Amino acid sequence: MPVAMAAGGGGGGGRVLDCRSFWKAGAYEAPAAPSHEFQDALETGDFDRARVHPKFLHTNATSHKWAFGAIAELLDNAVDEINNGATFIKVDKSINLKDNSPMLVFQDDGGGMDPEAVRRCMSLGFSTKKSKTTIGQYGNGFKTSTMRLGADAIVFTRAIRGSLFSCSDVTLSIGLLSYTFLRRTMKDDIVVPMLDFKIQDGDIVPLVYGSQGDWDSSLKIILDWSPFSSKEELLQQFQDVGSHGTKVVVYNLWLNDDGLLELDFEDDDEDILLRDQGSASGGVTKGQKEIVQQHISHRLRFSLRAYTSILYLKKFDNFRIILRGKPVEQICIIDELKFKKVVTYKPQVSHDSQVVSVKVDVGFAKEAPILGIFGMNVYHKNRLIMPFWKVLQEGSSRGRSVVGVLEANFIEPAHDKQDFERTPLFIRLETKLRQIIVDFWKEKCHLIGYQPTDPHLRSQYKATLKDSGGPAQVHHKASTARRTAGLSSNLLPETYDDIAAVGLANNGSHLQSSGQAEENNMESEGLDEDLVEFGSGVLDPNFVEKLSEENIALFTRREELRQQDTQLKRKIGDLEHELEETKRKCGQLAAELKVRKNQQNLPYM
Repeated sequence: MPVAMAAGGGGGGGRVLDCRSFWKAGAYEAPAAPSHEFQDALETGDFDRARVHPKFLHTNATSHKWAFGAIAELLDNAVDEINNGATFIKVDKSINLKDNSPMLVFQDDGGGMDPEAVRRCMSLGFSTKKSKTTIGQYGNGFKTSTMRLGADAIVFTRAIRGSLFSCSDVTLSIGLLSYTFLRRTMKDDIVVPMLDFKIQDGDIVPLVYGSQGDWDSSLKIILDWSPFSSKEELLQQFQDVGSHGTKVVVYNLWLNDDGLLELDFEDDDEDILLRDQGSASGGVTKGQKEIVQQHISHRLRFSLRAYTSILYLKKFDNFRIILRGKPVEQICIIDELKFKKVVTYKPQVSHDSQVVSVKVDVGFAKEAPILGIFGMNVYHKNRLIMPFWKVLQEGSSRGRSVVGVLEANFIEPAHDKQDFERTPLFIRLETKLRQIIVDFWKEKCHLIGYQPTDPHLRSQYKATLKDSGGPAQVHHKASTARRTAGLSSNLLPETYDDIAAVGLANNGSHLQSSGQAEENNMESEGLDEDLVEFGSGVLDPNFVEKLSEENIALFTRREELRQQDTQLKRKIGDLEHELEETKRKCGQLAAELKVRKNQQNLPYM
């Protein structure tokens, strides 16, 4: 990138864009360069390169329609550093001391970047990541992600070049990518000021590649347009980086149309939330909506902690994502499913490539059948691209509560890593996943209380109901089983305990009691017969609503009783303590009384 000239004006901490809404910040008229500048460039030999207008920084960042997608890009950079020894990535809030505005900080203990690498990072479209394991590949993620989150970003990175034991090989670099600076100074080219230092005889000294004047000019721009007012404050940012690592500080964060920060740091001290993204969806009753709001498929849309918990398919052995001081607990969606089944898919990639085999894990959400949470979770190189992708129509009863997981490394994600390009290969994958869900539903839907779709299973089911005395008798048996065994709560994830009374065999040949093991990696769970409504082929909505309310009421009552029990135990403990204290005082008084009577030569009564 070209070396910047010092900007005019004093160091202002309150320098911000006129428009702080991301989706409007690019709507401005860019001044045209005077014709004499082109003539000067031609004469000085600087006409052999194309310029990149600052407006492109904003245009480029619009590839991220979702702020969490931008954050995920920065997390990916840290995850890629695991190969260089990274053990954590911290995401936290900080304060810009110049204007007391919040800043978003990302810090990892990876290998860091030497001066050459940090310049590549700040350049547009440059990437050396060609490994089959690294997530980054386009050389654009850092620029798009930081500019999507805020108008400005400053990078601090420390690296060791060559021997680990040679202090002269330690470099410290600082780079400023400031949309505010470029806009406010009316630049017609992207200027990224950079500072480099090295450790020499135990001291931090400037590392000058061009002229000292260029180095001083870059320092002035960074001090004028960053949250830091002196060179000493800049160097203090390396104190917690350690011997190697990178810190990215994003400031002048974008606001929404109401003038509030897009990112909410206040409602949860251990999370970062997205405003205006938490509206409830799905669920018939108030109780169901409350459960839906707590489900990961809903929370990931507005909770960064929820989103990052499923962002990576494989759990890390020696790496942690630390969000606002608390590690994120990784969740494996596959472990959350019941009646799981594995389907192998071999996509037709190309004639000259080797055969690709993809494992698709599919099963019912543990909240089935009351909550219709469904969708396929598609990963690419361990990274979640499409969470709970609804390959079937939202209102379809087929596929209700069916959730799947697969890693599709044979197709390339879009640049924002939130979708795939609709290539013929992707369309074939969508068709295959739709068929997998439909087949699984036809085979297993009776296990969560729906009428069997297979005519043979349906006739046997009706015969069983007839032998059992009709639906009313079966309803009575199932209800009795619930009363004796406890709360039948496969409707609620917190209390799911596999106590259904009667189950339909997987092969449809006979009825079996719950607890008998099933094949195809199926969990041994039964079917509550009273959930089935014949004639319609689906659950009766009124019955579902009533049963859901019943379960929620019982669950709430159980929690109240648990709290009462805890309070009573605490009260009993306090009373026992008081009793012991009273006995001790009585013993002391009796001893004192005996001593006094002995002193008066009176017989002790």
